[in-house]
Amino acid sequence: MTEPRTPLAADLDSQTLRVVRAIADTGSITAAAALLGYSQPAVSQTVRRLEQRLGMPVLTRVPRGALLTEAGDILARHAATVLRSIDSAAEELAELAGLRTGWVRIAAFPSASSTIVPRLIERMSANYPGLRFRYIEAEPPEAVQAVRDHTADIALTFSYPGDPDDPHGASAAGLTATPLWREDMVLILRRDADAPRGALGDSGPAARLSPDASPLALDSLAAAGWIAGCPRCRGHLLHLCAAHGFTPSIDYETDNVSAVLAMVEAGLGVALLPSLALASVPLPANVVARHPATPDSRTVHLVSAEASHRVPAIAATIAAIDALDTSAWGLAAARS
Repeated sequence: MTEPRTPLAADLDSQTLRVVRAIADTGSITAAAALLGYSQPAVSQTVRRLEQRLGMPVLTRVPRGALLTEAGDILARHAATVLRSIDSAAEELAELAGLRTGWVRIAAFPSASSTIVPRLIERMSANYPGLRFRYIEAEPPEAVQAVRDHTADIALTFSYPGDPDDPHGASAAGLTATPLWREDMVLILRRDADAPRGALGDSGPAARLSPDASPLALDSLAAAGWIAGCPRCRGHLLHLCAAHGFTPSIDYETDNVSAVLAMVEAGLGVALLPSLALASVPLPANVVARHPATPDSRTVHLVSAEASHRVPAIAATIAAIDALDTSAWGLAAARS
């Protein structure tokens, strides 16, 4: 026998919850309307009707947008769970229509933006022309949180060995985190007598590593200036160098791979980059990539909600990710 709903529960519906959640995510009625594809008056009317039914305000208007009240915060917090269930039901129904409609929202780290993500969406669009995709670029902690907040269905993330702030630990509790690929880390430095010009290939991370050059001892670069990237990558560099008996002098920090390569070419320092970062950016003529003598790598993961395999569009996308040929990008299967 079905439990009777409380009077307040009877006043809630999925459209209203989507509006409240969108206001929480964007911080304004206007931005929420744009996100949902509604008109601004329609969103305002939905909020007014909700407040009338509840008998309490759900937001406070401020000069630069709108702030949720305590009641609004409660609704926004529960909306993610409720909407995930509703969307799952809708996607399962879409299976009957042969995946001719549906949305998949993907979040991934920067170096996947120019490699994995375009290839994935191209293949999915060819196989399922009715599916539509949204993509946001985010570092691993933010991408994991996007899946938890139901603003992304799938996240491609990475982790380093021994990372004390691994986003696939406690912060991913209740989600599914699957290791996909192992990505080699390589040292980037200006060409010298030990790396003759003819030793390097012209394309692909593997071809850009000199087949004749022996791996380079990390501590041989202890006196060099270093160029670091995102906070997680910077932390890994510090941890790795400490394990080799020195603290790197980090003089420059940038997430822009092209900028890193230009700085190395200008003699401003050396860097440690993942294979994917080199997959779509050509090495300058006077820059070489060398494997560290002690092999170093990071792992690329796929993070999703535990019930994602039951949502046809998401399940098909996950299967397509798993089937990608990533050898040209210097990735090896993490589960091999």
